[in-house]
Amino acid sequence: MNIQEHSLSQNSSKQTVEKIAVIGAGPGGLATAIALRNKGFDVQVYEKAQEFRPAGTGLGLTPNGLNCLEAISPGIVERLKSSGIELRQTALKNVSGETIRANTAKYLEKYGQTFIIVWWWNLQQVLASRLPSDIIHLNHRCIGFKQNDSNVEIYFDGGNTVNADLLIGADGVNSVIRETLTGEGKLNYLRSMCWRSVIKYNHELFNSYDLVFIKGNKQFMYLLNVGNGFTSWISRKFLPDCSLCENAEQVKSRILHELKDWDKSFRAVVEATPAEEIKEHPICDRPPLAYWSRGRVTLLGDAAHPMAPAMAQGANSAFEDAYELQACLSQESNLEAALIRYEQRRIERTQVIQKRSALGEMRYYETETETFDRQMQERSQIANNDDFQTWLYSYKPY
Repeated sequence: MNIQEHSLSQNSSKQTVEKIAVIGAGPGGLATAIALRNKGFDVQVYEKAQEFRPAGTGLGLTPNGLNCLEAISPGIVERLKSSGIELRQTALKNVSGETIRANTAKYLEKYGQTFIIVWWWNLQQVLASRLPSDIIHLNHRCIGFKQNDSNVEIYFDGGNTVNADLLIGADGVNSVIRETLTGEGKLNYLRSMCWRSVIKYNHELFNSYDLVFIKGNKQFMYLLNVGNGFTSWISRKFLPDCSLCENAEQVKSRILHELKDWDKSFRAVVEATPAEEIKEHPICDRPPLAYWSRGRVTLLGDAAHPMAPAMAQGANSAFEDAYELQACLSQESNLEAALIRYEQRRIERTQVIQKRSALGEMRYYETETETFDRQMQERSQIANNDDFQTWLYSYKPY
């Protein structure tokens, strides 16, 4: 591909965008790099990890996110189907293993796009394969930046410095770029503790279902078939005290203790997981921002709108961001106008998703009486859950 200079203003060199730096090679950062390169921008991606290696959890790629990915990189949805599993059947079970409800997924019929379950690692590999390897710079941990009217100077651990015309912070919930812009400090703990892993384990339940949700008392578990014989398991519990274990063995012992009264088929997948491969972390978000951009710097994905995973919108909303940002940069006459338009098209929507995701996280821990009371209250309101899901999943690129 020939990289061309994009002059977003004919009258001022201050608005010229020739080189774009993306901090973070997660799904949001990589999708953004693909989108911008396809529009002819010179993009470089900087990632703190020393190498790409198996990591992350099972993700749900929902219709809104897939619509944007397909617009960014045609054919990628079919590629992702072969890297994961198209969701067909789901089940809700109790801790004894009894099926409370089973459903057939109807995303394609309702929203015109499928739902794919994929391992984060496989998603990253698919996205990275659509970029030249020499534009992804590993072992580059960003520690800050300074900017002026003409460029941004980006600093990395070890003394490396890079200059760019636009800096995009796609560096996740603990974003250095966001912290430098806002100085807001600590994350907001949502009183939900998480344990998770992905292992080579073909769970017996996957003979009938692709996704199994098990609801306990102030605790729940997901079993996700992420394809190729791998299982992603995720367990979360309501814990007002955000206390973490000191080592891997303690983490495994802790989660097995939390599941001690559960059916053996649920405990078995945890027992089969090496202790060092189990991740323990608190579920957190941050307050919505009134702005994402300042000068020649902007935010994207979890750096802009970190949210609870209850609605599976972290990666999907980042793909929406990626599409909209490249559209604004391509269509507007200057950089300032492009970033203003980007915020106008994204902030209000993501604020709604952030709020609903935090509420959804707490709904996981409701008692049956609390759930009934809430449902009765929601039925008296105009906007019900079906309306919200239609608004969420039917999102398509302009």
